[in-house]
Amino acid sequence: MAGNHLKQLCEDTYLRLKKVSMELERFLNQTTLNGLVQQSGDPEEYEAYYRDYLSDFRHLLVYCENAYEKLGVALRRAKFNEEFAEEVLYQVYHTCINNFYYPRGEVYDEDGRYSYTGQDAIIFRKPVTADLRNLTLSMSKVFEQLRDELQYYETDYITKKRMQKEGAQL
Repeated sequence: MAGNHLKQLCEDTYLRLKKVSMELERFLNQTTLNGLVQQSGDPEEYEAYYRDYLSDFRHLLVYCENAYEKLGVALRRAKFNEEFAEEVLYQVYHTCINNFYYPRGEVYDEDGRYSYTGQDAIIFRKPVTADLRNLTLSMSKVFEQLRDELQYYETDYITKKRMQKEGAQL
């Protein structure tokens, strides 16, 4: 990947992850488990669901903060290190994006068929509060763009690393 394109991709990814992190942190700082359960009615039905949801979001926040901090380091270096930048983008794909689309608590799923129709691709396991729904759908748009842009790092980056390792062993 050309150095200028890679650097621009790092800058764009940095800004998007920072924005997601700020929104997510604001939500987590203002929201309590009890508040969500009270807004949704049946405590027995929703307490475990919202506990899993908030836990997934806390993990996602940590992954996003770590990733944008590493991207910031890559971008601030006097000489842009392409290898380091590619590795960080690979980590973004495999931690941030995958953890958003495949949350541990399985509180929502992605139905890829909807993404082609312009509809929201996130299918919630249970009805959620408006704030939680809006935040999740807002983040899905950001992560969908990132996933499209970083798709390269799903396969080609690993292939490149294997080839380098095999070349070093010869």
